[in-house]
Amino acid sequence: MKEGPEKVCDVCGKNPSVMQLTQVVDNETTTYHLCEQCAAERGLYTPTTQGNLPLADFLAKLGGDQTSEEGAEGSNLTCAFCGLTASAFKEVGRLGCPQCYNTFEQSLRGLLRRIHGGTHHVGKVYLPPDPSVTEVGKRLEGLRRKLQRAIDAEDFERAAELRDQIRMLEPAS
Repeated sequence: MKEGPEKVCDVCGKNPSVMQLTQVVDNETTTYHLCEQCAAERGLYTPTTQGNLPLADFLAKLGGDQTSEEGAEGSNLTCAFCGLTASAFKEVGRLGCPQCYNTFEQSLRGLLRRIHGGTHHVGKVYLPPDPSVTEVGKRLEGLRRKLQRAIDAEDFERAAELRDQIRMLEPAS
């Protein structure tokens, strides 16, 4: 790849850019080149001194940015709900319950900022396939029509299968 002249920050216009930010809004793509300071103001910059360390190293350094007094206090944290301690979290790398996010919030913010470059999710949201009430209603309606046709045709085995499918979809009364 051929390198051109060093790019300057598109926001301040003074410092050399260290990152490229691409935003897509209403199918319009905009690319910005940001310096360390402007990226940090947007919560996007991860210091190069951290490098690409494995997750275990991040977890081991969970309280690393704090003073020794704050670090000692942070290592004594325990989730009141599940009993997970900060040291156990560092070893395992997993939280024990949803309340752990509140208990270890300060440490997690630093960890997420170092790993992802920010603490706010900006991507797509996964929506699991969950049929809505109207879809279930339409399915029931179709099954009832098929059931009636099976009864009219005296196909009682098929009618029994359709009846069972209808019972599974119908809400318990």
